[in-house]
Formats: sequence, C-alpha cells, structure tokens
Amino acid sequence: MSPDGKITDIATLEALYGAPGKASVIKVADRLIPTYRKWIMASRFCVLSTIGPEGTDGSPRGDDGPVVHIADDRTLLMPDWRGNNRMDSLRNIVRDGRVSLMFMVPGSANVMRVNGRADVSTDATLCARFSDRGRQPRSVVVIHIAEVYSQCARAILRAELWQAGDESGDLPTVGEMLADVEDGFDGKAYDADWPGRAAKTMW
Repeated sequence: MSPDGKITDIATLEALYGAPGKASVIKVADRLIPTYRKWIMASRFCVLSTIGPEGTDGSPRGDDGPVVHIADDRTLLMPDWRGNNRMDSLRNIVRDGRVSLMFMVPGSANVMRVNGRADVSTDATLCARFSDRGRQPRSVVVIHIAEVYSQCARAILRAELWQAGDESGDLPTVGEMLADVEDGFDGKAYDADWPGRAAKTMW
C-alpha cells in the first residue's frame, strides 16, 4: 500500500476484505440457467457497459418488453432502438467487444449481471426478428455470455431505490444542463420541444 493509502496490489486488497462467501462464488454460471433466464426475461431495463480506446462507457437501455431476447443459453440479442446517434456503445463494441450488462426489475432489490463479448450485426433476418408495429432496429447487439450471476441486494436496499417516492422535482432539466455547458444555448426551447420530439423518435 502506498503512503497515501492507495492500494497497489491484489494481496493487500484481499487481506483488507477477506474471502468471499460461498454464495458469492457458486452463483457464477457460464450460461443461462432456468432461474437466470426467467429473471432476465422480466427485465425491461439494463445498463450496457463497454470499453474503447477513449475509455469506458455506460449506456442505459430500455424497451417496452424484455430489453434483450434470448437466442440460446449463451447468447443474448439486444435491438438498438433510436437514441442520440452518438453511438458510444456501438463504436466501442466494434473496436473492443468486451461488454458488461446489469439488468434491473422495478421492485426487486436484486440485479442480474452478465459479462462477455458482443458484436454489432445488421443482418436483415436478425433485425427483422424485432419488427413490431412498423418499427425495426438498424442493428442488433449480439452478446456472447462468458458469465452470468445475480448481485446481492445491499446497494438497492441502502438506497431505498424502489421505496423512495419521486425525488426528481429539484433536478435541473436537460435544457438547463446544456445551457450550463454552452453559453447562449436555448435550454428553455429545448425542454419545450423535447416531449413532442421524443414522441416522434422513440423507436
């Protein structure tokens, strides 16, 4: 350990925290077991984490049904619905396929975690698989599972994430934040236009 308290080796870290409990070790699977499959299929929201030359990225992903579809016990499919066209996650996957996903279900104090590698596919048959109400993704993220496991509930319980009411009332709007980033940006107009724009570009 360095004089400023920075931990610089794994042995010091392990000595500080001790050995993990048995449940923390045996829960890791290399494929979707039935209970893990059921949990993930109940999730409409996850965070997709990727890595690229510029660093890391965490992207929220949501759908009006399961946020991913299961191709088989080792493969997940995530349609890439419309966003802001920054393509941070897709750029990273094209250059470095390592990904992590954290799935959440409202009301559950647990989360499900998946680590693996991914590809971005524009295969017409694969994209057509997600055709619904006249909408179709431009690409599909194909996730190859290396490990999948549940995460303990402590973090969500500490935060009282699902027990708390709406705490967003005093938060700045996106328009206010954009105006804070760039002088002269019309944040009020952005906020006023956003609901209509979102309704037309959700998918």
